[in-house]
Amino acid sequence: MTRAISSPAKAAGGAVVHLLLAVLALVFLLPSLWMVFAAFDAEATLRAAPPSAFTLDNFAAVLTPETVYVPMWNSVLLCGGAAVVTVAASALAAYPLSRYSLRFRRPFLYTVLFATGLPLTAIMVPVYGMFVQAGLLDSRFATMLFLAASSLPFGIWLTKNFMDGIPMELEEAAWVDGASAWQSLRLLVAPLIAPGMAVVGIFTIVLTWGNFFVPFILLKSPDHLPAAVRIYSFFGQYGSVRYGELAAYSLLYTLPVVALYVAVSKALGGRFNLGGAMKG
Repeated sequence: MTRAISSPAKAAGGAVVHLLLAVLALVFLLPSLWMVFAAFDAEATLRAAPPSAFTLDNFAAVLTPETVYVPMWNSVLLCGGAAVVTVAASALAAYPLSRYSLRFRRPFLYTVLFATGLPLTAIMVPVYGMFVQAGLLDSRFATMLFLAASSLPFGIWLTKNFMDGIPMELEEAAWVDGASAWQSLRLLVAPLIAPGMAVVGIFTIVLTWGNFFVPFILLKSPDHLPAAVRIYSFFGQYGSVRYGELAAYSLLYTLPVVALYVAVSKALGGRFNLGGAMKG
């Protein structure tokens, strides 16, 4: 009797959950549909509808060096550089936190956890002043380092969790064979946490790729602006917006991150098994 009563209730609960998920999916899907439809529409408006007049003129208008190629290259430099720095620094910082009993490890981890939730807008005024005093304003390299630093707390936290999953016995065996701590990190730990480091890198790229505020404040030259800031040029004065070109640019702007996500997902589709490393 109890099973007969609980089954309909469970089915109703599952239906409600699926309905809510469908509504959320629709909310996120509508802007994407508008972007695709408007990119090929000669008379694009804010209405998400199939193109009334199919055209490729919107892409021809935005595919210029100053609109797409240079900003995309700047985005690759900023985001790719920030990802490389974040991954390397996270591995070096997470290794002693995971392997050694440090005196201030717990307060440091709490500080890192607090820093992950700190909004960048709260610190941009002193950061801007520091950049001005140091003569680093409009420097792509300095901006890249700041983007890496802003992603570093979460990168350290993630990397430490991945390192905690590696058995300590593997490193102890390497130390017995004469390996140093640096060799153990570089030749043993780093290959085993490669999927985790890839996750940190992708996370950093995704966050920095869509970051508008930081490069908008720290970069002034049009030749240094990334694609996230260049999209601002499609909003004209007095509220006029070139919707078709904006949609085409947004579609081109989204494709690199989506392609990278798909490629990395396929590359890391297999699971790493550490159980066999403990045998023998």
